Amino acid sequence: MNKNDSTPASIEISTIQPIPADQRHGRYRDLFTIWFGSNIMLLTVVTGALAVTIFNLPFMAAMLALVIGNLVGGVFMALHSAQGPQLGVPQMVQTRGQFGSYGSLLVVALVVIMYLGFFASNLVLGGQSLHSRYPMLSTNEGIVLVGIISVVATIFGYRLIHAYTRLMTFVSGAVLLLSFIWVIGVHGLPADFLQRNEFNIPGFLGAISVAALWQLAYAPYVSDYSRYMPADTGARPAFFASYWGCCLGSFLPMTLGVVIGLSFDGDVIEGLTAMTGSIASLVVVVFSLGIAATNSMNLYCGTLSAITVGQTLVPKWSAGALSRAITALALFSISLTLALLGQDDFMVNYTNFILLLLYVLVPWTAINLVDYYLIAHGNYDVPSFFRRDGGIYGYVNWTAVTCYALGILVQIPFMSTELYTGAVAAAMDGADISWIVGLAIVSPVYYFASRRRSSAQLRSVERSA
Repeated sequence: MNKNDSTPASIEISTIQPIPADQRHGRYRDLFTIWFGSNIMLLTVVTGALAVTIFNLPFMAAMLALVIGNLVGGVFMALHSAQGPQLGVPQMVQTRGQFGSYGSLLVVALVVIMYLGFFASNLVLGGQSLHSRYPMLSTNEGIVLVGIISVVATIFGYRLIHAYTRLMTFVSGAVLLLSFIWVIGVHGLPADFLQRNEFNIPGFLGAISVAALWQLAYAPYVSDYSRYMPADTGARPAFFASYWGCCLGSFLPMTLGVVIGLSFDGDVIEGLTAMTGSIASLVVVVFSLGIAATNSMNLYCGTLSAITVGQTLVPKWSAGALSRAITALALFSISLTLALLGQDDFMVNYTNFILLLLYVLVPWTAINLVDYYLIAHGNYDVPSFFRRDGGIYGYVNWTAVTCYALGILVQIPFMSTELYTGAVAAAMDGADISWIVGLAIVSPVYYFASRRRSSAQLRSVERSA
């Protein structure tokens, strides 16, 4: 992006290339608004409601589980965000520094699939919500409307997405506060609100996992939105701005979901519209726009990741704004088709698939963070990221690939989804702690297995500096 392009309406020129120092811009507090504003949406409300509708927790236990899950998961999300100002490249490009040029392809491809799924799921939810409140607007028309807003922001790129979420921070935040006031003060809660459901360990662990995985799902692209920040932004300010923006932006609408889930017997979105009464139209519209904001980020990440795959195979390709627009439109077409054709049973089936994909992100985040903070200490040879042979990182880092495979395998007994439940999870009445096991095992194994190899790489980086 040209350093003089200072308005949100300026189309971003760069894609996955390193951002030069004279083109860096922004302040660390911009990271708070992008993560706060993008999380206040309908899907976050629905996710919070799972703690009381699926995991059958009472109010206080549900709140504690969501607090723990968001605060713990947010640590990993924010540690990835702090990498952006240092390296100035998208998160999936930086993955080549751990896995090698070809070794990273599997992870990057999975990320593309995962965010296409999130994009399509959000389209369905947004379309159905708009139709439920405005019957004259069909679900398909609602899906297309939310999708168009999302793809336009993706094509314009980084600045417009930041501006969009900054606006939604105030608009969605105000509507969220108004929703709480209306639901609790105007509509009122059931007399036995605090007595509904009973505490259970599997449900408590399950709710923690859902909240933690909500945060971990941002790990593959969080530094995409901090890579334009000046290098002197500092890791600590970038970390805390991202951490509190995402944790608060997630926890507050999740809390609304808990309140509605305990108060209304039925669909959460129907409960939201019923309990917000005369302001329901405003709530649905604003929270649907929130979906479009998040979807623009999902599509932007998927587009950069797809370009990363292409550039790995064709190193001389230097994708620009036109390439990003064409790639975004192609990915949008795929997601839109999935949403339109599979809307009747798409949400349940694809959500299960997305949960399985999240399991493969856990070992990746462990490897990435251990390598960045404990082994390389943030010192990477960025030009090597863009070489076919991987430069000093090679084609494939078999240590990382082996640890990655190990991380997936050790989680299997602890997985708990509708598609598959592991033996240990079944013995724990369906409690899912697979992500904890994956992080706990992969992190030390990769650290001790990589120190010698990475020490040689670090010396190469220092010689080339």
